[in-house]
Amino acid sequence: MRSVGSTSKINRPKTRTRSRLNPKGNKPRRSPPNNLLRRPIHDYDPSSNSDLTVLIDSMKNSGGFEAVNLANAIEILKTMGSDENCVKFLSFVGSIVSTGTRGIIRELIKEHAFDCIVTTCGALDHDIARTSASYYAGDFRLDDSSLLKEGIHRLGNVLIPFANYGAVIEKKVRACLDELYFDHNKKFIAPSEIMDFIGGKLNDSSFLYWANKNRIPVIVPGIVDGAVGSQLWLFHQEHRDFGLDLLKDQSTISDIVYDAKRTGAFMVGGGISKHHTLWWNQFKGGLDYAVYLTTSPEWDGSLSGALVEEAISWGKINAKASRVTIHGEATTLLPFIYAALHEGA
Repeated sequence: MRSVGSTSKINRPKTRTRSRLNPKGNKPRRSPPNNLLRRPIHDYDPSSNSDLTVLIDSMKNSGGFEAVNLANAIEILKTMGSDENCVKFLSFVGSIVSTGTRGIIRELIKEHAFDCIVTTCGALDHDIARTSASYYAGDFRLDDSSLLKEGIHRLGNVLIPFANYGAVIEKKVRACLDELYFDHNKKFIAPSEIMDFIGGKLNDSSFLYWANKNRIPVIVPGIVDGAVGSQLWLFHQEHRDFGLDLLKDQSTISDIVYDAKRTGAFMVGGGISKHHTLWWNQFKGGLDYAVYLTTSPEWDGSLSGALVEEAISWGKINAKASRVTIHGEATTLLPFIYAALHEGA
């Protein structure tokens, strides 16, 4: 009987019973070089990173982690931008319009870098309000009960006085609706037509203003989900013959897609604006270029978390498309993306 602590069966070397040689007497061949191992990782060279183009190239060769995706996204956006046969979509969530990132969105539209905009009602709300009222920098950790007593809304770390939001939007939207209804006899009208009309009444700080100037349609599939939407509903309460031709906007985006030789999209954030862009592009065989910027995780099954690859199985992105998903926060990354797209321009 083996005593406790015996090492008789521990760490005993096994006697080799077979040769390393194969049955023919030859040593096995080494595995062929792996095609995956063709891009060595390179360290950043801080001494040369003052040039943005060099920095982006360095990110592409850095190996990890979202830096590579960001560099690839910029390359895809540049290729998409230079493709004259590509109709370009820009979709974005409303919250970023409450921040200085509104300026990046505005400039992209001012430059006519995109041919169709798909966004949310919140984007309209903030764009309209900020043409004549100020938003303020705050903090994520402020006490919301105290803010309520002070008459201040909090959107993340952005502070919006009550007086600078609802009342401002109501005044501007109502004036436009009165003019459309009474002066132009527009009683059944597409939301994009209303946004185009409103854009023509705003100042040049507004992305709606530049969409109007460049005749870029602004499609808002969730038009009633916000302050502008509430004004449309209230106007209908007073004028029952006033209504929204939602399907006319669907025909507009349908015509854009069907007439396009190729399509591409830069999708900033998820939700309805991202999905509407993808949804319509399935009817032409999917997007040929797709860049998606998100903070949402994939594991919860949400549309916002879905990578661009998932859209391939639905036919919303072409299997051969140039595509990438960047996990990152839009207000941090968009200024760098914009700067990189304009480097040397």
